[in-house]
Amino acid sequence: MDPIETAAAVSSGVIVGFTLGLVGGGGSILAVPLLLYVVGMPDPHLAIGTSAVAVAVNAFANLVPHAREQHVRWHPALVFAAAGLAGAFAGSSIGKAVDGRRLLILFALLMLFVAAMMLRGRKTGSGPVGAERPVNLWRLGQIGLGVGSLSGFYGIGGGFLVVPGLILGTGMPTIAAIGSALVAVGVFGTTTALNYAASGLVDWPVALLFIAGGIGGGWIGARLARRLSAQRQTLTRLLGCILVVMSGYMLYRSLR
Repeated sequence: MDPIETAAAVSSGVIVGFTLGLVGGGGSILAVPLLLYVVGMPDPHLAIGTSAVAVAVNAFANLVPHAREQHVRWHPALVFAAAGLAGAFAGSSIGKAVDGRRLLILFALLMLFVAAMMLRGRKTGSGPVGAERPVNLWRLGQIGLGVGSLSGFYGIGGGFLVVPGLILGTGMPTIAAIGSALVAVGVFGTTTALNYAASGLVDWPVALLFIAGGIGGGWIGARLARRLSAQRQTLTRLLGCILVVMSGYMLYRSLR
């Protein structure tokens, strides 16, 4: 890699990590368009496989502080992740078989959906982490399978789907769902990355540079988030607007 490509990969990782640290979600979906249009990857499948590696590493890295704060409900999290693992493998296998241009169109539409969720905003639980209702393993497994399939198909962590899925399946508070979701996001990302790597669709040097940039960007974003906590909803909506613009650009490039 030449110095420009190296700088582009690290900078793109910083952007994703900073967004995740600042807003707390939705940033991973920026990885694929950044790898395509900033780093300059020629193949959408290669970009998805490479981003899946970064998603998995970031999820497991962020899991540690949440576990220390006892925000992780291990039993439902592992059930959800185990059920979704098969879905992630199936979804990523289907994604590899889909034409790259069509895959990008579907990815852009997903970005619009995520942007709509961010612009609408959501209520966050402010109460302490407490007891939840008894876990319905069958229901939780079904939700996990569906979310894992979507996560694998698009090569994203799917945290924006895992969090509400865990709340729907268990009734756990939002903060517990955010921490627990990282288990599933890491498992889904790892499964997708390994599936794509088996087909030679992971650029490992770029992935490592992307991860390095993401760690630094995440640290900066997390520190800034403490100062801007009152503006969290505004920042989330700003990210939603950015996703609308990027998805429009992806559609323009794919349909042209």
